[in-house]
Amino acid sequence: MSCEPRTTDGDPWAEGGCHCGAIRFAVCLPAEPIEVIDCNCSICTRKGILHLIVEPSDFRALSGDDIKACYRFGSKTAEHWFCPTCGIHPYYRPRSHPSKIDVNVRALDAFHDTKWRLKAFDGQNWQDNIDGLRCDLLAAKAVVPCSESGDGNAPTG
Repeated sequence: MSCEPRTTDGDPWAEGGCHCGAIRFAVCLPAEPIEVIDCNCSICTRKGILHLIVEPSDFRALSGDDIKACYRFGSKTAEHWFCPTCGIHPYYRPRSHPSKIDVNVRALDAFHDTKWRLKAFDGQNWQDNIDGLRCDLLAAKAVVPCSESGDGNAPTG
């Protein structure tokens, strides 16, 4: 992911959180339009999540990390974190990329002010399609993430 400045002050970091504000996070965003994954699997459809998978170094839990609840199913690999008060799923650890963080871009404060490009993923047939998604994300990593760009302005919690 390329974390070029995306705001007028040159800050590539965007903040978001759950509905009640108990869980807050910041994520380094690439230049717009930002490609996000629209998965049609049962849980993503029900949550209404649009995915942005990032390196842990491009993510900061600002508050609520100690109160978030976790839901696991199937292989029990993915950790679907959510707020126990309002029920919103702001981010989670995905089965497809267990060493990364998957941000629900709909939980970003600037969701409506950001240009997104949707990429459909057939999660109903996850096993048949996951290798293609992994290859796409690996190819996208050819650009420099915030953690390697020298940006020292990451929000801290």
